[in-house]
Amino acid sequence: MFDKEQFGQRLRKIRMEKGEPQSALAELLGVSVTQISDMENGKTGTTLERLVLLCRHYKISADYLLGLKDKP
Repeated sequence: MFDKEQFGQRLRKIRMEKGEPQSALAELLGVSVTQISDMENGKTGTTLERLVLLCRHYKISADYLLGLKDKP
């Protein structure tokens, strides 16, 4: 089952490792900073289209963000 909290934690970790502010990620995904915060806090998920953008942008697998494997 999809765990929004784990997704959010992993997204935040990757974003912070890259030194990217929430505002830059929000612009890339075409959402508000509040939506990024909600994703990172496990309140919401994202669309498939945005998941693909995240994976390409950070060069990580969707399996990692979705909690299906532990290595990015």
